[in-house]
This record gives sequence, structure tokens and C-alpha cells, in this order.
Amino acid sequence: MPAPAPETRGETGDARIEAVQVTVDHAKVLRLPEKAQTVIVGNPAIADVTVQRNGVMIVTGKSYGVTNLIALDATGALLAESSVRVGAASDSILTVQRGLERESYSCTPSCQPSAQLGDSKAFFDGTSGQSGARNAAATGAEKK
Repeated sequence: MPAPAPETRGETGDARIEAVQVTVDHAKVLRLPEKAQTVIVGNPAIADVTVQRNGVMIVTGKSYGVTNLIALDATGALLAESSVRVGAASDSILTVQRGLERESYSCTPSCQPSAQLGDSKAFFDGTSGQSGARNAAATGAEKK
């Protein structure tokens, strides 16, 4: 488990934790400040947080962008605030641009279609539909 992020104090005396970097569709394990009771995400469409036992939280990137994360104690006092930056996984994604139409492929090591935010609607829907149908068949949820 990673060590807690270094803290700095803002002008108002509140704790500020360094920015958290997360990739879309990936999760990161972080430690909550001591005595944290409430965790708030500024924009849950960008990132989601799940609080676990022993002061651990999981931050999951949901969409590209920047939001903030706030930790409060039982009295509602601010313990910490941090930026959460959610970006794309660029190391294995190949993007094909055909005019205004964009397609993404995951090349790990062979290139396969991979629906990404920003892909053309036809490509995204087709790739997502195939993936959803495959997952439904694998779990026995396929309609007969």
C-alpha cells in the first residue's frame, strides 16, 4: 500500500494533499487523513471514491477531466482537499483518425478495437455492443 501523500498547508490552514493522477477505467488506492469520516468528490462523473476499512479509499477514473476530493472529520471540519486529474492511458492505445471519425485500438501487443471516450458514435457503439454481448454470454445473462 502506498504511503500517504505529503501534505502542505494552505493560506487558510487547511491541509492540501498533492494532486492525484488516475487513468480512465483504472483505480488507485490512497490513504485517508486520520479521523476522516466523510469524503466528497466534486464531480462524480469524472472520478468515484469508495471508502474501505482502515482509512483506505479507492479512487476510480470515470471520465477525462479534473475535479476535487474533500475529506471531513465527524464535526464537518476540513481535513484535506486534493485535485484529482483523470487522463487517458496513452502507452498502449493507438488512435486512428479518419476525417472527423476517430477509432481507438488497444495494442497490448496485438491491436484490438477498444472503445474510448471521444471515439465516433458508430465505432464506440459497435465495439461496446460486442463487448457487452460477450460479457453477457460469459456470465449466462444472454437472452434466449
